[in-house]
Amino acid sequence: MSRPRSLKTVTPAGGSPGPYELAIDPTRSTADTAVRVARLAEEARIDALFAPDLLTFGAQGTIGAQEPLVFVSALSQVTSDIGLIATVSTTFHHPFNLARLFGTLDHVSNGRAAWNLVTSSIGEENFGPGGLPSPEERYARAAETLEIVNALWDSWEPGALRPGPDGQAVLDASRVHRIDHVGEYFSVAGPLNIPPLPQRRPVQIQAGQSAAGMELGARYAEIVFTALPTMEGALSFTKRIRDRAAELGRAPGLPLIFSSFHATYGATEEEAQRLVREKREAIDYERGRAQVADMLGGGVDLSGLPLDKPLPESLLPEVSSVGRRRGRVEIFSGYVRRGYTLRELVIAAQDTGHWSVAGTPEQLADAVEERFRAGVLDVLSLGGLHDPRQHDFVVNGLLHELRKRGIVTSDYGGSTLRENLGLELPARLPAAV
Repeated sequence: MSRPRSLKTVTPAGGSPGPYELAIDPTRSTADTAVRVARLAEEARIDALFAPDLLTFGAQGTIGAQEPLVFVSALSQVTSDIGLIATVSTTFHHPFNLARLFGTLDHVSNGRAAWNLVTSSIGEENFGPGGLPSPEERYARAAETLEIVNALWDSWEPGALRPGPDGQAVLDASRVHRIDHVGEYFSVAGPLNIPPLPQRRPVQIQAGQSAAGMELGARYAEIVFTALPTMEGALSFTKRIRDRAAELGRAPGLPLIFSSFHATYGATEEEAQRLVREKREAIDYERGRAQVADMLGGGVDLSGLPLDKPLPESLLPEVSSVGRRRGRVEIFSGYVRRGYTLRELVIAAQDTGHWSVAGTPEQLADAVEERFRAGVLDVLSLGGLHDPRQHDFVVNGLLHELRKRGIVTSDYGGSTLRENLGLELPARLPAAV
């Protein structure tokens, strides 16, 4: 696969400005806001809507999230071209159900479905006895899940279902095969019991950048969703995951790199910097200590430490001992080793380790173009379409500027999300007969 000729864009479904924030009024129905954002995004020719997920109450400062598959399925009926990305955990779902759910989403959307696979770092208290499995077990389960789901999607050969002379569908059962999977976590006979999908396989996105997450992404993902706050980190991460993907025999340029972009827009540079100062002045630094502790794995006591002195490296946990969000632990441990003060760490924690830039639309376009030209940015998340001021800066500012520079296209490039992203289908998996 050749690298896409253009940068692809994604916006949070429902209007949320970031993957862990709830911007809409939680006391009212979210449908009206979600439909409005979806239509604005499609009108702006943004490539996909992205539905995050949280599986517990109060996580990351929110009350939770709408169930993503139901949410984007509803949006599929009020849109016609924009892609639909649903975040679903492999830790709390069975692969046969996942294959049917995403297969159905692909059908009802006419080939616009994508799965953002996560292994979860919260929510185990709502899914039966026992704690959250270790990262190693969660990723092993995720890998087996992907093997099964892909085999199920490939269990129908081309031509298995075709129109008959009377207009009714004719099934050639000899072209539909069992998969007879027996593994460590699952036994699935198959075949999939819904017809072949418009995309054959929905686009597969994987979120997670710990060592285990990178291995899963390098082996299976077509797109990896990452928190890469610095160019240095983006270059290192992209090289490592693509080198590993190449060792596994995958096509050059895979996986694509999908970054969240926490942007502060100003009509002038001075206005943007003023808005940044105002945000920082509003930070509750005592609450911020707990946010930094969470970024460092949750087991670090930062109470009583001075805000304006570097954090002692002796407080850093061993990453291998942390059972949740190891990618964030690595990012914030790196900040500590570079001498960040606790105040600077609290400020960084407001963006949860994501890429954050402030400036005019032209300056933000410069930052995006730098990463795109360096080959470390293929898909960009842009939030804020629900807010009129932010919408103007995103659509008439940043996107307009990126299109002037030939980085973002002005229209959709295909009839399915896979075609629009320039992603070719992998070879079919052999199925049992």
